[in-house]
Amino acid sequence: MSSFDENDAFEAAVPLSQRAMAARSAPYLDELNPAQREAVETLQGPVLMLAGAGTGKTKALTARIAHLMNQGVRPNEILAVTFTNKAAREMKGRVGRHLGEAVEGMPWLGTFHAICVKLLRRHGELVGLKSNFTILDTDDQIRLLKQLIVAANIDDKRWPARALASLIDGWKNRALTPEKVPNADASAFDHKGTELYAAYQERLKTLNAVDFGDLLLHMVTIFQTHGDVLEQYQRWFRYILVDEYQDTNVAQYLWLRLLAQKHQNICCVGDDDQSIYGWRGAEVGNILRFEKDFPGAKVVRLEQNYRSTPHILAAASGVIAGNKGRLGKTLWTDRDDGEKVRLIGHWDGEEEARWIGEEIEALQRGTRGLRSHELDQQAILVRASHQMRAFEDRFLTIGLPYKVIGGPRFYERMEIRDAMAYFRVACSPDDDLAFERIVNTPKRGVGDKALQNIQRAARANETSLLEAARLLVSAGELKGKARGAVGQLIEGFDRWRAAVQNNENHIELAEIILEESGYTEMWQNDKTPEAPGRLENLKELIKALESFENLQGFLEHVALIMDNEADDGGPKVSIMTLHAAKGLEFPVVFLPGWEDGLFPSQRSMDESGLKGVEEERRLAYVGITRAEELCTISFAGNRRIFGQWQSALPSRFIDELPEENVDVLTAPGLYGGGYGAAAPSSGMQERMDRADAYNSPGWKRMQARSQSRQTAQPTETKGLVIDATAVSSHAKGDRVFHQKFGYGTVMGIEGDKLDIEFDKAGAKKVVARFIVDAAKADEIPF
Repeated sequence: MSSFDENDAFEAAVPLSQRAMAARSAPYLDELNPAQREAVETLQGPVLMLAGAGTGKTKALTARIAHLMNQGVRPNEILAVTFTNKAAREMKGRVGRHLGEAVEGMPWLGTFHAICVKLLRRHGELVGLKSNFTILDTDDQIRLLKQLIVAANIDDKRWPARALASLIDGWKNRALTPEKVPNADASAFDHKGTELYAAYQERLKTLNAVDFGDLLLHMVTIFQTHGDVLEQYQRWFRYILVDEYQDTNVAQYLWLRLLAQKHQNICCVGDDDQSIYGWRGAEVGNILRFEKDFPGAKVVRLEQNYRSTPHILAAASGVIAGNKGRLGKTLWTDRDDGEKVRLIGHWDGEEEARWIGEEIEALQRGTRGLRSHELDQQAILVRASHQMRAFEDRFLTIGLPYKVIGGPRFYERMEIRDAMAYFRVACSPDDDLAFERIVNTPKRGVGDKALQNIQRAARANETSLLEAARLLVSAGELKGKARGAVGQLIEGFDRWRAAVQNNENHIELAEIILEESGYTEMWQNDKTPEAPGRLENLKELIKALESFENLQGFLEHVALIMDNEADDGGPKVSIMTLHAAKGLEFPVVFLPGWEDGLFPSQRSMDESGLKGVEEERRLAYVGITRAEELCTISFAGNRRIFGQWQSALPSRFIDELPEENVDVLTAPGLYGGGYGAAAPSSGMQERMDRADAYNSPGWKRMQARSQSRQTAQPTETKGLVIDATAVSSHAKGDRVFHQKFGYGTVMGIEGDKLDIEFDKAGAKKVVARFIVDAAKADEIPF
């Protein structure tokens, strides 16, 4: 008898109503608040559990599963899907604790992919697969796609295999088979995207293999084309539960809708305000139209927050209220008000990192008038991974233990290691490990055999790999593409080495090395979602060079700090992106870099318009709601990019923070001056009014005040601020004063920026509006 027959026989013999009569006591219900209990006890019909951040949605979800089983529902009648194996394990463990016994069975509790693997093993023949099919990993997938690209005579430099993999994965997330790809997408990949997709699927079938996207796509196809199979599973899965429903893509959405049509007992748990994965296929619309998809659905809002203080919740609610596409809810808590959300502006990103480092240490010691917090209770959440560099450099320098969650540390990232390998060979031609790393990156036709020839020549001639490669190129012993490409690389290293020896500008040289080697171009041509982030990291690496006199000094610095970084197993500050922080919580959270163009991301706004801004706003909401007790938002008034100061507008999300829930620690127009001067008695209000700066969480309020004083307004251009009326009143040789850098002499003028040699701080490029004549320094109300 098949498993279906056993299940059906049990249903016929023991109806659900009779099984429910044996229900045991349910002490877990007493642990729930009224909204949670309503969501748990509403077992019949579609239910949307709209669970705000920190409202105990996992507790309610697992209690619901336990309650179903307590009412006589068999474990194999319950389909419960999650996004991670960790969440699935936690769910099963909690259900067992609710029932007071280990949960046996529950064969259909797992991730979307894990459950679809089991289904596809049973029904793979319906899509041309044997039951023992192989699941390709990413490397195998890329290798197979590269073969297809070469066979189609497509330039794999301009159209790399990883880009095609990303494109196909996007189509599969939307449940599009090759024949269903819309005409609007037909121009993708040199007008051969759909053709290559079809060829790839045929090749997979020949290999009896699938990729991860196929697991959902094949099961959706089977359910759509084989009604008898679908009907069996619809009958079997009486109750369906879905975690993180706001993160589902189209394929997952269709799969769930198909399975839920018979019994309609589907309970989806999620928060539309935390849908932040649109870039990888998640559709916030899935949760927004739940009531339309399932008429008569009951929506239960979980709004009591058990994580954060009222000020933190109010700040998050003020920001997210700016989104139009949301179902709406109001988080509340019975905790004490606690500290207001703190807002502080800094002169630049390096000062921001310094201040946060000092603040973390002060909070650890308990010297801020707040209770002390260990390092592992504090986290820094950044919008983009390249922001981590300033914090990592600072923390390594001062010996503050930290860990990067969700990715490698900055100097351990692949693109950073590659770039630094180029720099190492330019400084030290005998660095064989560095040369070996980059001799074929980007591709130069140096395969394993060619590299072995270079290594043999190096040993035979007792010389470095670079010199061995030079000998082989001269002797014509490197063949094909490798001979010309490696020859060009050697010539490049000769030029770059001469520039190092001549003490030429090391920042410009670093850019030249990455450009002339083809390394920057490699990532510019890469169409994968990761490529833009890697390019940003390379820009940040160039920025890091500004603090050093030469390349060699920088390389020595990185080598020393990385070598000295030993893992002692003690508490560490967590650094991660906002995306990686979802689902986590910390007593103390720092949110740096809240500047338009950085957050919200300029790329997201350019590519997705209003939809992109709304997802970025949800990301801001996620960031604020990670904090339990103390949340600090900061921004820098200037970012130094390739040696040039660029002014930045504070994020538009700062405009949306409710003023009554925010403490301004410093006048952002003064960038870092007067810490702790937010008290009314400090006179900060008067000083801020006299400074051309805003004095509240709203940049808009600053603009309104500035207009009433008829001051010059900044002009926004692609996320930068340019003073449209800036005409320098200074001349070369003038003595001037700057609040942070002190007294100095003007050495040069470039628009609204001045090159100044400061008496103590050295040479700086400074925006003119932050400078006054030295003779007037005593009049400034600092």
